[in-house]
Amino acid sequence: MNRLKNTYLLIALVVVTLFSGCGDDDLPSGGIDTPLTYDFTRNGQTTVAFSGQTQRIQMATELINAMVDFDNATAVSLLEMYRNETETGGDANPFALADLNASTKSIKSKVAASRDYFSANTAESSVIKTDFENWINEQINEVFPNENMLAAAGLAGQIADGNSVRYINAKGLELNQAVNKGLIGALMLDQIANNYLSTAVLDEGSNVTDNDNDVLADGQNYTTMEHKWDEAYGYLFAAASNTANPIASLANNDSFLGKYITRVEGDPDFTGIAGEIFSAIKLGRAAIVAKNYTARDLQADLIKTRLSEIVAIRAVYYMQQGKNGIDQSTPDYGAAFHDLSEGFGFLYSLRFTRDFETNQPYFTKSEVDGFISDLMGGTNGLWDVSPATLDAISDAIAAKFNFTVAQAGSTN
Repeated sequence: MNRLKNTYLLIALVVVTLFSGCGDDDLPSGGIDTPLTYDFTRNGQTTVAFSGQTQRIQMATELINAMVDFDNATAVSLLEMYRNETETGGDANPFALADLNASTKSIKSKVAASRDYFSANTAESSVIKTDFENWINEQINEVFPNENMLAAAGLAGQIADGNSVRYINAKGLELNQAVNKGLIGALMLDQIANNYLSTAVLDEGSNVTDNDNDVLADGQNYTTMEHKWDEAYGYLFAAASNTANPIASLANNDSFLGKYITRVEGDPDFTGIAGEIFSAIKLGRAAIVAKNYTARDLQADLIKTRLSEIVAIRAVYYMQQGKNGIDQSTPDYGAAFHDLSEGFGFLYSLRFTRDFETNQPYFTKSEVDGFISDLMGGTNGLWDVSPATLDAISDAIAAKFNFTVAQAGSTN
């Protein structure tokens, strides 16, 4: 199975670190025990908590479902789901889950909000946050009024996709898919790779000293470093029915990054990637308990690498599936536009990937903007895109990794 070009070096470093001994006599053979599940305790009580991540995933799930609720959704209610900033009156309680209406958390506050990428780049962060608001407003203002009209080039409306009905804007884009898949990068991946697994966050202030001496966060059963790592875990696996052992129960319970870990895992070209990610995040947490920060950081690098690969693989997959729908004597525009709308979100999410060797995204903002312009830049957007353009985008993405377009684009 092909992997990223730097994988072999990374795995070698992990092996050397774990089996040469870390100097802790309390651990078998000087190494780190990797637990079978994500289950960590202190004094018989769990030390794992990620309620904020659980709530934001629930909020995002309700938002994307409400974006096609033509009978009940309004711009005010959808934007409140995104912002969660109104305390009383109007649409202050837009969520079906009461806990979400009472929550002080929001989706918007954590979009493009990582320490490493956006703490000194607030201008771009603001633009990204506004992109999601613009897609929400466009859904209400352009797509909702045309719910019962047949879409055409330059005209929003509905379009058949097999037995399903999709709702697209005038350029063929499903805006609910842009929000859904865009949040995979702008919320989930950015918070995991560029925030909670960042040494700037893990080692902030007295975190290392406190973890070394088991100094717990105020009123909690965890150290701050343990909690930061758990928050990264939450953005991956909080939606699973069994969060301690999530892989088997994830596919049917998550609409975001966790779901696509299982989708990529299901492709024979990438079998094993889900286990690698789960093992790395368990081992990194165990390394924090063992006070072995070198091992912790190696696992963080592996997670960043694999999650970036997931986003890149799915971007290529949807470009290729969209091409298959268009490149026919009678194009299947409904199926193609659905795939390309998902692909649009994954292209957008490339901005938030992380190359651990450079500590930069695999693709610059300019490159990502170029992909999206190539995809949507014709007069009528997706109605105009050519198979050759979709191949060119796919080739450019795959060239940064050690997988082929054929591998990533195969049916799954």
